[in-house]
Amino acid sequence: MSFFPNSRTFLQIGPLHIQWYAVLILSGACLAYWISKQNARKLHYPDSVMSDYFIYMLWCGVIGARLWYCLFSDPQYYFSDPLRILKIYEGGLAIHGGLLAGILYSIFYCKRKGLSFLQFADCITPNVLLAQAIGRWGNFVNQECHGQEVAESFYDGPLFFLKEGMHINGHYYEPMFFYESMANLLGFFLIGIILRKHRNKRGDLTWAYLMWYGLVRFFIESRRTDALQFGPFKVAQLASIAALLIGLLGYLGFLERFFPKRKPTVLFDFDGTLVDTEQLILDSYRNLFRARGREAEFTREKQLSVLGPALNVKMQEFFPEEDPAALIKEYSDGQQQILTEATAMPHAVEMLKELQQQGYQTGVVSARYTDSVEKIAKQCGLYEFLGGVLGRDGYQKDKPDPDGIITFLDHYKANRDEVIYVGDSPSDIASGKAYGAYTIAYCRGDDRSDAVKSAAPDTTVEDLLEIPERIRSYKT
Repeated sequence: MSFFPNSRTFLQIGPLHIQWYAVLILSGACLAYWISKQNARKLHYPDSVMSDYFIYMLWCGVIGARLWYCLFSDPQYYFSDPLRILKIYEGGLAIHGGLLAGILYSIFYCKRKGLSFLQFADCITPNVLLAQAIGRWGNFVNQECHGQEVAESFYDGPLFFLKEGMHINGHYYEPMFFYESMANLLGFFLIGIILRKHRNKRGDLTWAYLMWYGLVRFFIESRRTDALQFGPFKVAQLASIAALLIGLLGYLGFLERFFPKRKPTVLFDFDGTLVDTEQLILDSYRNLFRARGREAEFTREKQLSVLGPALNVKMQEFFPEEDPAALIKEYSDGQQQILTEATAMPHAVEMLKELQQQGYQTGVVSARYTDSVEKIAKQCGLYEFLGGVLGRDGYQKDKPDPDGIITFLDHYKANRDEVIYVGDSPSDIASGKAYGAYTIAYCRGDDRSDAVKSAAPDTTVEDLLEIPERIRSYKT
């Protein structure tokens, strides 16, 4: 009885042969990509980050695996006629070369995108074990990655379903591919599921992958009879020892200096947090109500509700029968005459200057339009201490959705690992929490303080000068 394909060819279309080996490797890679994409979404990476990475990463992995095989199998044969290297359809890929090429490309990609390499790698590396587990069955179809010759009775037990496939040139061989596939599946479960829930620091999953795969592969290679050699040594065993040592040193924290931790990105709401525009905002809304003969409806409750949310949200709530775009224009035209009266909040300039001197990347994510934020920030002496400004015209979804924070981090290539968001309204705190940021509520002791505290910020301050010390001492 045959449980597996009798041919190495999955599909033939004229002269084109698609091999089972390629199908299984690509299937494993796509599954690993899908899981990695879900992990990346939890960290608020745009989908394009992982999809762009995967396309080029796949090619780098194949090229690296091919060059590694050519280098250690028969370098004279391949490099005396480099065109032979391109004949990948004749077989010959080595996973360690693919991993090395993948690591080098990942470092390059993360640096270009402003991403934390270890955090990004943690999204991916456990899933590589799953891809490797699936890919090993391509070795089975090709009748490779086997051990010593064994008696036919070896397959009379639980491994009976492998018997036919391991009958090679009249002899039966030990199924090393199967041992590695099962060990990789177990590693995916232990690292990608269990350890992911209990890891202590960034990089733990990556270091654990290197240790696990190094240990597994060292054992597998000790029993293989078709391994690549470097003199008297098996190449994969040497690479496995290196992976195991690097993983162990990384997990114990000895390699942290090679991956310096970036300081948190500190983002601020604008109105009511860095600049005192509360009365100006209320006057602008009051003018809209007055123009419609409804000034008495603009109660204190409604006044508190407009401090924080985006304009279009409140316009639709207060004036559902009118065009929100026209209302926002009317509101903005009226504000231009009074914005010159805006002033910086007490100690806002000093606080931003101190953060800048200490090397923190700061920025503003505001419900106000970008040009208005920049104009007021310059007028109040804040602009030169800000590392970036993003207004409502720069992102799609209103607070409390974290879209503004995500867009800022992506646009300015800021540190995504650790983000601090400072605001003065419940929607600010909710937006920060939705991202997973450490939230600081600015409470000035007025009747708005209870509302912002009810949003359960991580900490509160009554003076902006308290913020640098809170940032230095906070624990995520």
